[in-house]
Formats: sequence, C-alpha cells, structure tokens
Amino acid sequence: MRLSVLADNNTTIDRYFLGEPAVSYHIVDGDAKVLFDVGYSDVFIRNAQRLQIDLLDLDFLAFSHGHLDHTWGLEPLIRLYAEAETESRDHTIPTLIAHPDLFFPKIEKSTNQIGCLISKTEAARHFKMSLTKQPYHLTDHLVFLGEIPRTNSFENKTPIGQIQRDDEIAEDFLLDDTALAYKAKEGLVIISACSHAGICNIIEHAKEVCRDDRILDVIGGFHLLDPDPGILEKTVSYFAQLKPVTMHPCHCTDFQAKVAISKVANIQEVGSGLQLDFD
Repeated sequence: MRLSVLADNNTTIDRYFLGEPAVSYHIVDGDAKVLFDVGYSDVFIRNAQRLQIDLLDLDFLAFSHGHLDHTWGLEPLIRLYAEAETESRDHTIPTLIAHPDLFFPKIEKSTNQIGCLISKTEAARHFKMSLTKQPYHLTDHLVFLGEIPRTNSFENKTPIGQIQRDDEIAEDFLLDDTALAYKAKEGLVIISACSHAGICNIIEHAKEVCRDDRILDVIGGFHLLDPDPGILEKTVSYFAQLKPVTMHPCHCTDFQAKVAISKVANIQEVGSGLQLDFD
C-alpha cells in the first residue's frame, strides 16, 4: 500500500508542494485507488499533479467527516470530473463512501456553515453513493471503519457547533467522524483525519474490526489542538501502553502534543507530498 499526502498543514524542506490547514490522502492498494478527504480547496488536485497521481482514476472517494477542511475540495473535484466528461477524457465514476451524517449542514455560532457545501443530491449526480455507519472493506486489506464507538471516559466530550438533520437541530458530537485501517503484515496502519471521535477510540475500534492488536503506524490528525491537559495526559499514557512502531501526527495535532507523544513513541514529520509504503 502506498499513501500519498495530498494536503496537510505543513510542507517539508526542499519539497515544493502546497500546504493548507486541511487533509487529503491518496491511497493505492493493489489495483484499488482511494481518495480519502479532499481538503479545503483545490490544493490536493495541484499536489496530485506534481506527484503524477491521476485523480480521474479512482475506485473510492471516502470521507472522514463533514467539516470544511475535509470536504470543501469536493467542488473543484466535481469540476475536474465534469470537465473530463465534457472533453471526453477517460475517467472512472468512484463510489463515495461516508457516514450518513456527512451531508447534513453543520453550523457554528448560529450562522457559520462549517459543513459540506455540496448536497447529497448533487454528489449523487457525479458519484456512486454508499453512506453507511458500518465498517466497509474497500479492499481485502483496507477498511473504512464506519461509526466509531465512544468507549473511553476522556475523549469527545465537547460538541463542535450544531448539526441540522432535516428539521432537527442538535449539538454536533461528530458522529460522522471515522478513519481507515490498513492490515499490513506487521500490524495495522491507522489513517485518521481529525479524530473527533477520539484517536484512542478509533484505534480500539480498528483493532476490533481488523482482529489485530499490533499497531504499525498511526497517521493523521489526533484532535489535540490546544488540548485539555488531562486529555493529553491520558492519550499519551494510552500510546505508551499501545507501543506503536511509528506515529505520524499531523493536521490538528499541535506542537505541545507532538512533544508529549514523542516521549513515548517514535514520531515522524508529515507534510504535503509525503509518501509512505507498507507491505
């Protein structure tokens, strides 16, 4: 499996890719090609071009959750596909896979739309749709984890704005937040995005779904941006017991959190253009 970081907050020295506070990953597993999140703008498309990755050749378009820094790139992606159709260029029609809450409006401070700008109806005009709360195997080794059980006592206790499900408005605890897991020979690779469900909850669910307690790598946002000291302490303690081979914390994981995690785990830098290979 090859994972390419198409959008991240950071860039790396001597690699002249674009960065933005967002997430987008391209994953190739055998013949299957997966785009996981689309960032905030067209940055992921421009970085894919630099990496010679063809985004018109996708099997799956998977989403971690509906927030703007993970979904607002959907409009330029639709435009890319529409132009390919108009110009009779070869392109696939990928299956869009996400939690059913993905397309519901997400509102912060009563007025600010922080959710996906594309409706479910509009998305269905361009992609095959599979909205599910259940784990879904994209390949024999790569799994969309579905809705994450909130099992521990310290993660995801604070809502972020509100979600409007049809006529109902409720506090948004990001039930749509999810991740991917890859079953490598040496253990699991957890591919998170923002980890609103809690990175520890995500890892535990991945271990259960994949029936493997070995953690080879964890890449993505850990939802540790200016974290509560108690939450950070318990998360670091969990990682110390987990003993992952490597970790790639990024996006919504701040410097303070990375320093704390580095005391118990081998952490590596992440930036747009990074490519990781796993057997």
